[in-house]
Amino acid sequence: MLSASLVGAGAVLLGSSLTGCAPAATGDSKGSTTVRIWDLFQGADGAKMQNMQAAAMKANTDVNVESVTLAWGSAYYTKLAMASSSGRPPEAAVMHLSRLAGYAPGGLLEPFDLDELAKVGIRKEDFAPAVWEAATYKGELFALPMDTHPFITFYDPKYAKKAGLLGSDGKMAPIEGADAFLDAGRKLADATGKQGMSFGYLMDTAQSWRLFWGLYNQTGAGFELTPGKRAQLDEGKAKEVIEFIQATLDGKIALSNQDYNGGVANFVSGRSAMILSGEWELPAYQDAIPDLGAMPFPNIFGTPANYADSHSFVLPKQAHPDPARREATYRILAHLVKSGSLNWANAGHIPAYRPVQDKPAYQKLSPQSDYAAAGDIVTLDPPVWFAGAGSDFQARVCDAMSDAFQGKKSASSAVSGMLKQMDRLLSTPNPA
Repeated sequence: MLSASLVGAGAVLLGSSLTGCAPAATGDSKGSTTVRIWDLFQGADGAKMQNMQAAAMKANTDVNVESVTLAWGSAYYTKLAMASSSGRPPEAAVMHLSRLAGYAPGGLLEPFDLDELAKVGIRKEDFAPAVWEAATYKGELFALPMDTHPFITFYDPKYAKKAGLLGSDGKMAPIEGADAFLDAGRKLADATGKQGMSFGYLMDTAQSWRLFWGLYNQTGAGFELTPGKRAQLDEGKAKEVIEFIQATLDGKIALSNQDYNGGVANFVSGRSAMILSGEWELPAYQDAIPDLGAMPFPNIFGTPANYADSHSFVLPKQAHPDPARREATYRILAHLVKSGSLNWANAGHIPAYRPVQDKPAYQKLSPQSDYAAAGDIVTLDPPVWFAGAGSDFQARVCDAMSDAFQGKKSASSAVSGMLKQMDRLLSTPNPA
């Protein structure tokens, strides 16, 4: 049932048809212009977004924001597609940028007007080129990035110091190359007396893919995923990446049979000194390790690259767009991206609007400012309709790697399994 996954005090109920979820009239009885925004933020992120929207309304007193929060996952994107197809969706919605390829080509979204964005202070040059490019389809901007949330390295400074890995500034020195990383992992294991790092991938539908894809792009190797054709990867480079990950899962550097929750537990309890994880876990880690350190994922294979995604705002296709609501939507989204980003950064996310990163208040955020550079070398999922956050694609390729990481299969078998899963999806017609 479509209404079952709606949460939050600001949610409105969805009936059996999504065409009925949008009020017909512009504004409310007080004359305010209503802007409806769908998002997928719960917990601490949800609370921050509500605060940011309240601040946006305070700065735009003629606008009333109606916030609808739906459960994260593939169901969210199915509902968004259905709402867009109905012609009466919300004025704006949050979308992972990695999902854009499944929506913009199918006419489910409307492009942003760059001139109108300029009026509210949004310019291309204020965003990392890789993020802005990923938000563009056929020369038009279809997403307004709010953040980047990369896969990074967290560490416990007390163990890094004991292992001799802290620089003179009290931060972990950069690690370059596979041998240096493995050596650091062993030194950290000696420091903890347990494991050097945590990497929980069992029973998880994305962790292995995030690590693999970031590292694969560090090799500089290319790929081709064209619907209707066979998947093309540099199999030698892919095998090299998986063999590197296998080398870290030796029982000393990291365990080969750890699930995600186990990896988190080992890190926050001090049984490991480092964890490969998403920056969205920052608040939980910082609660356990107040002086928590973090840095972009080390450059293992030579080409700067860091797996990441981006929470972005999109404009679902409107059958009868309302000019007043559209103008108000631009103002609200601009306020969230520009003025709300510092609040959002407290949750660990890197502001996509780079002028925020130059503010003294952001520079004082630790360890956020230490890994902000990861936002400039983002590597998103391949731009195909079936990939992206919460997708079945991520789950399938993770399954293909799982046995290799546990030592049950070779790296070559894992690569073959991944290609098989990619081929299966490439042969499936886009349902949009």
